[in-house]
Amino acid sequence: MASKISPLKIAFACAVLFLLSANKYARGCYKSIISFGDSLADTGNLLYLESTSSNKKPRCGFLPYGETFFHHPTGRFSDGRLIIDFIAQDMGLPFVPPFHGEGNVNRRNYREGVNFAVGGSTALEDSFFAKIGVKIPYANVSLAAQMSWFKEFLSTICHEPSNCKKFLQTSLVLMGEIGGNDYNHALLGGKAEEEVGSFIPRVVKTIGLTIEELIKVGATTLMVPGNFPIGCLAYYLTYFERYKEKYIRDPNTGCISQLNIFSEYHNSLLQMELERIRQIHTHTTIIYVDYYNATMSIYLSPDKYGFTKGTLTACCGGKGPFNVSLTVHCGDLGSTTCEDPSKYVNWDGLHLTEAAYKWIARGFLEGPYTSPQLITAKCASSFKSRGFRLSKIMGLIGK
Repeated sequence: MASKISPLKIAFACAVLFLLSANKYARGCYKSIISFGDSLADTGNLLYLESTSSNKKPRCGFLPYGETFFHHPTGRFSDGRLIIDFIAQDMGLPFVPPFHGEGNVNRRNYREGVNFAVGGSTALEDSFFAKIGVKIPYANVSLAAQMSWFKEFLSTICHEPSNCKKFLQTSLVLMGEIGGNDYNHALLGGKAEEEVGSFIPRVVKTIGLTIEELIKVGATTLMVPGNFPIGCLAYYLTYFERYKEKYIRDPNTGCISQLNIFSEYHNSLLQMELERIRQIHTHTTIIYVDYYNATMSIYLSPDKYGFTKGTLTACCGGKGPFNVSLTVHCGDLGSTTCEDPSKYVNWDGLHLTEAAYKWIARGFLEGPYTSPQLITAKCASSFKSRGFRLSKIMGLIGK
């Protein structure tokens, strides 16, 4: 169970796994991005699904969501761009469109990317949570559902397996982050940490099986992020404020240590699962993305990144010590929004600001937080139309 895992053992296991991939690089010219996941990667799927099924928009369909970059809500759970958007920009590709959405009836051209991620989705299927009495806010959006949409998508763009493989060989598959909501729904629904920790291996195994299924149909390069340090999220800090004596806050960051150990446990198991898959599928490149430590670098040195208004207080929310209310959410009547989100790490209690996502993305696109390190070579046919950074390409040529 997560609460009984030694932090030292977790740190040692993660270090060993990183050393196994040290000095390795993933290089490639990727012509498209295929994304799975939850609200950390959703570019509009939930907005469309909820608007059409219940005729009621989720919160991400209203301002102030989207105010910073797009100047209107797009279905992204932030004030602007997400990590997936920065990945696309780095690769010289357009923002990855949601699979579901207006104008998608005839499945517009997704040759440069398609996104199946849905806000609130889980790795495990709905039936699992029904059995343990955990309420899932949005039904039929789990990883299994996303895979069924993916197969539907493949049937529309390639009628033969060989054509699908050609398409997937030049695609970067972004597997999440996924799994965070499996724990969020349970922990914030009143389940004990010990019980939730007991199904972490099941979550990780589900992610692993999905990766292997993607490899079978032709995926050759996959980016698989770990979980964020959930003990630093303003919503968790507010929810567990009543249990101050049990949930101790780290003096350096103010985050809840036990919950961060929980995230590290998931990440250590995930890295071990990825290494197992690498050993079987030697022709594939599986890149672990260390969202946890890329984010922790910000929490440890916020001023270095320009977050002068703090790391734990939400920019948009319903007041309280972390500007988060368990009943009044960002965008609700009675909520408040900060004047400059770029000075905040946290956006609405559970999600981060565009400014934070930008630094996290830079941490693994240009820094040390991937294993193996990702180096994206831009596709030569698109140089002129997209204005790629030639200095990066020239650096690759010289190696």
